Amino acid sequence: MSHNIFTEIQKRILVLDGAMGTMLQEFKFTEEDFRGERFTSHHIPLKGNNDLLSITQPEAVKSVHRKYFEAGADIIETNTFSGTTIAMADYDMEDLVYELNFQSAKIAKEVADEFTAKNPDQPRFVAGSIGPTNRTASLSPDVNKPEYRAVTFDDLRVAYKQQVEALLDGGSDILLVETIFDTLNAKAAIFAIEEVKEERRIEIPVMISGTITDASGRTLSGQTVEAFLISISHIPLLSVGFNCALGAEQLEPYLKRLSHNTEFFTSAHPNAGLPNAFGEYDQTPEEMSDLIESYLKDGLINIIGGCCGTSPAHIKAIADVAKNYKPRQLSVVS
Repeated sequence: MSHNIFTEIQKRILVLDGAMGTMLQEFKFTEEDFRGERFTSHHIPLKGNNDLLSITQPEAVKSVHRKYFEAGADIIETNTFSGTTIAMADYDMEDLVYELNFQSAKIAKEVADEFTAKNPDQPRFVAGSIGPTNRTASLSPDVNKPEYRAVTFDDLRVAYKQQVEALLDGGSDILLVETIFDTLNAKAAIFAIEEVKEERRIEIPVMISGTITDASGRTLSGQTVEAFLISISHIPLLSVGFNCALGAEQLEPYLKRLSHNTEFFTSAHPNAGLPNAFGEYDQTPEEMSDLIESYLKDGLINIIGGCCGTSPAHIKAIADVAKNYKPRQLSVVS
């Protein structure tokens, strides 16, 4: 299926799913639910380890995927945002990483195949979600030791390679390196992907999605839009884009700069506005789709979806608008 994404992305604007965490919170899972029968005696609290739910509550994860496909999504992300040994160290579950990623991809692929079989004219795809980890390779976590690094490039490369192999074995059609706040972390992920591609003698579409953290227009590690783009454009990509941190309105100027400076397809999955005083997202599906329509009118986008605070209702509103517009046309950047 993976080769079809290049055909489909030229036909129409593709719709990515919305937030996984927002949807899983609605189940109000307890510590016991996160543990399931298998991890009852684990020595560290597991509530909040959403990736683990692919093993302990797989039907819940499947139901979220189904709701996004029913809302009109073409691409769903695997439940693997924290699926590296580096991130799973918080729960002392490093040895579970391969299984977590494999099962998450397998679950997503089963649902995607189910919907593709119902409507072969709209093939559905699985993007293996590769998060940024909870460490940064460019910055020191200790202001008193600016030279210190909590993780090395090689640490990241090894961790990402294990995740990539499991996501592919589980059936992912695409690899999505997302929520990039430090491009050096992303470059380690890209390096790992290229290693796996070479070893397996395969090609796999790769999406790269950075995060502009605030009104400075820079990533957390200090890069501008253009610098970020230059840093990751040395390999062939399916798309490059932005997600998280900002709402659709705040993200638009940076998306314009990106779109006008890249020869790759572009993606965006912004938050449902900015968080309120309680850390919640108030932007309605209608409000968000109205703002995103501005992207579509300007021809900025090839793949559009939602990040924090978005639900199937948001994705449906976005999909309903997106079908009225043509995708961004690629142009060779001089």
